[in-house]
Amino acid sequence: MSSLLIDNIGLLVTNEPALGDGMLGVLRDAALVIENGLVAEVRSRGRRTARSAAADTGIDAGGRCVIPGFVDSHTHLVFAGDRAEEFAARMAGEPYAAGGIRATVASTQAAATEELRRLTELRRREALRAGITHLEIKSGYALEVEGERRLCQVGSELTEDVTFLGAHLLPTEYEHRADEYVELVCGAMLEACAPHVRWTDVFCERGAFDGDQSRAVLEAGREAGLGLRVHANQLSRGPGVQLAVELAKTDVSALAGSGTVATLLPASDFSTRQPYPDARTLLDAGATVALATNCNPGSSYTTSMSFCIALAVREMGMSLEEALMAATRGGARALREDDRGRLAPGARGDAVILGAPSYAHLVYRPGVPLIAATILGGEVAFTDAELGL
Repeated sequence: MSSLLIDNIGLLVTNEPALGDGMLGVLRDAALVIENGLVAEVRSRGRRTARSAAADTGIDAGGRCVIPGFVDSHTHLVFAGDRAEEFAARMAGEPYAAGGIRATVASTQAAATEELRRLTELRRREALRAGITHLEIKSGYALEVEGERRLCQVGSELTEDVTFLGAHLLPTEYEHRADEYVELVCGAMLEACAPHVRWTDVFCERGAFDGDQSRAVLEAGREAGLGLRVHANQLSRGPGVQLAVELAKTDVSALAGSGTVATLLPASDFSTRQPYPDARTLLDAGATVALATNCNPGSSYTTSMSFCIALAVREMGMSLEEALMAATRGGARALREDDRGRLAPGARGDAVILGAPSYAHLVYRPGVPLIAATILGGEVAFTDAELGL
């Protein structure tokens, strides 16, 4: 049995109100014991117990803040190439258009599998340095059967939460034959990808797939035993949210009355100059909200959840506590993962030690690298020596 003791924690966020103060269940002057990858003990610091005495490894947090690892429930990590010129054009005033996805499709199709694997692993390591302990990875940059299968397989080597997104955009060769492409997605493509994935997704948006086509994709995924996810309302209002809620069981009232999680992507709105969503209205209506990076080469090339939290507080009407919850336990709920995004006995030992005394510094000091250490299943996955650990 392996165990890790993190002691001398100045501020511990458990995300379990019963364990501490407020909605985040905050404890001051705390310690955490992780055994065999799971949280075994949450207690006051300095108090010797049998579990703490038996720990194989110890970390002195030095009065720093410890939070649950970020859970990034929406990413597109498997791709080749970049679209920096497209981004620069947007910053100069050009509008965002979903059709830019085709440039990434071309680069990804041309890349060897080992190169795709190398690039994806680099991005996953970057996410660990940013405090992301668990993430979802979508396909969607091949848009043909073998290519989508390859992307799903590469993603499955890094996470169990892989999403099949063959219905990301209509390939050029299927122009004016969208229904025919949807049949391919629902048939041979889904069959090839299903062994590697847990979820199916569709881009229900102007310039991508309409409500009927999206319904067909989601129903096929459900029949294959996959969970359902929907890209919706990014560029315009449409039927996507209502469809997601309907198949899971005004948009705000539908979300508030369902088990569907509204995953908000503030870095995408930053990158595409779209209006930020009104998270305040969603939260006040009782909807469950997650924050995610949407890391992709076109509309959100970042793995910084801290940046997303800062945007959510500054631009979307969320409190510090709501944004941190959305980036941790909210992301876990979007992935139906109850043992992640919280630090309580029995939960996974995924934690982040901040190079700061409070989680408020994630917003108070935007853009500053504040991740001192990332703990993944009780193992140290990253440390920043300059922050003293």
